[in-house]
Amino acid sequence: MDLRPKAIFSLNPRFFFLCLLVGIIAGAGAVVFHYLCQLMQHLMLGGLAGYYPPHPAGEEPLFTPLGVPFRRFLLPLVPVLGGIISGWLAYRFAPEAEGDGTDAVIEAYHHKQGNIRSRVPIIKVLASAVTLGSGGSGGREGPISQIGAGFGSFLGRTLRLSERERRVLLAAGMGAGVGSIFRAPLAGALFAAEVLYSEPEFEAEVIIPAAISSVVAYCLFCLFYGWGALFHVPDITFQDPLELFPYAIMGFVLAPVAILYIRVFYAIHEQFKRFAIPNYIKPAIGGLATGLIGFMVPQALALSYGFIQQILNGQVGLGTMVMVASAKILATSFSIGSGGSAGVFGPSVVIGACLGGAMGEVFHHLIPGVVESATPFAVVGMAGFFAAASKAPISSITFVTEMTGSYHLLLPSLLVSSLSFLASHRWSIYRQQVPSRIDSPAHRGEFVVDVLEDLKVLQAYTPVTVHAIPEDMPLRDLIRLMGETDLYQYPVVDREGRIVGSVSVDDVRGIFFEEIYPLVIAKDLAKPVLMTVTPDESLNSALRKFTAMDTRGTPLEEIWVVDPKDPNRILGVLRRKDILRAYAREMERRFRP
Repeated sequence: MDLRPKAIFSLNPRFFFLCLLVGIIAGAGAVVFHYLCQLMQHLMLGGLAGYYPPHPAGEEPLFTPLGVPFRRFLLPLVPVLGGIISGWLAYRFAPEAEGDGTDAVIEAYHHKQGNIRSRVPIIKVLASAVTLGSGGSGGREGPISQIGAGFGSFLGRTLRLSERERRVLLAAGMGAGVGSIFRAPLAGALFAAEVLYSEPEFEAEVIIPAAISSVVAYCLFCLFYGWGALFHVPDITFQDPLELFPYAIMGFVLAPVAILYIRVFYAIHEQFKRFAIPNYIKPAIGGLATGLIGFMVPQALALSYGFIQQILNGQVGLGTMVMVASAKILATSFSIGSGGSAGVFGPSVVIGACLGGAMGEVFHHLIPGVVESATPFAVVGMAGFFAAASKAPISSITFVTEMTGSYHLLLPSLLVSSLSFLASHRWSIYRQQVPSRIDSPAHRGEFVVDVLEDLKVLQAYTPVTVHAIPEDMPLRDLIRLMGETDLYQYPVVDREGRIVGSVSVDDVRGIFFEEIYPLVIAKDLAKPVLMTVTPDESLNSALRKFTAMDTRGTPLEEIWVVDPKDPNRILGVLRRKDILRAYAREMERRFRP
């Protein structure tokens, strides 16, 4: 019996169709969510305050401006209205929909057997569209993650799939949603597999299902809103290795700012949790703080993707980029930390672009012969900052590459993301991440099998002299022998020394008070020997034999270790606790700091 998990696709071809279905729903959800976000922004920020944030070059506005004059004094109030509506929706119908959706999906994967309530994605879409449309600072990846993941979870429950299959569909839905709305299908698949862990780790079995779902969702989204990258960048290339030095410096600067972002975000979040007021009111207070920040720095409101486009076009000065980065950290912390509904990936990209662009400007003035433009630093800054904040460096690089359509900056992006990841090692914006697969309840038990497969019985069993019991030994002598030793069972042998059965302490105890007690000999009590092991067998094989006897209703406390060349020669005994001790020793050896 092989306990190792099998590949889902090799055993269950219908899973391919299920991934296609998840991709269709995730793509459709992305289409609807994108429309709602633009509609809410058109009606609330545009219709009430007359503020129309710029759009990235690859994403045209869906609505014509209403012609309302810019009313700056209303900017602090519009996010309050959005906070009231989104707070009521979330806390009235689905409290899980508050905050960042990606963290909720990660929690469902590790701790909830891949289960998300069916109503959560619907409420998340509505609450997030209102939050972002009213000027709340956040991203679209959190809500769309829950849309795709929620349908994957629903599909798994409806079809009564295994817990493992349900988890994979949940992750595939998350990757499909993110990959479609950011026009980055490869990044979506990698993100779904990488963001689950805070250490450099991938959920390998998620990648292919997420890739299939992401491709389908991306194609469906682009059929409605056009093809191409989200941002347009000028033709830039990496040609001078000397540029790696300022890039390396930037990597070490991005890390502490990412830590600051995380600390401010959760400090504000914890403070709002302490407020003794109804939860649905808290997003309105956060909205007021966001609106006041927006009154001073309007670029920090809503998605701010159009501001990234301006940075990439070289239209923003150094001071403005630093100011927007600072404002975006605070605005995001108040918008989402107060219980508002939106994602944290989008703001991370904005902050990274601002910091990268600002450092690019500095290096351009200091070493213009090496750094000719700030634009490449803005692109690389997006990847490096999110890598530090999310602990997902590979998907961060891929995201930015696909979002900008620029494949010439992979080398500096890899360097900066690696350095920022390492320098911010213990900090992550996603609190539900676990360090690695071995720490995930989703994989509980799998690693016991893996470790025991590498250990042999020889490393765990106790070599002892096992007294052979002649089949004609009287019960009185057998009891005396058992009293002098501490074994549980003993081999019964014939005149030639061949093992014909075994007798245990329980066998003797069962007949001790019978009237035929003086007439009983060892042969009368002997039972067939059902299980033995050899020194070269793996401890995993031995554990399966113990388990097999348990399921048959004849549990064993110990198994004889026999000579593989002579099964009648017993070398010692292997107990269950010996296997546990060997496992504990090996785990301590492997993971000793």
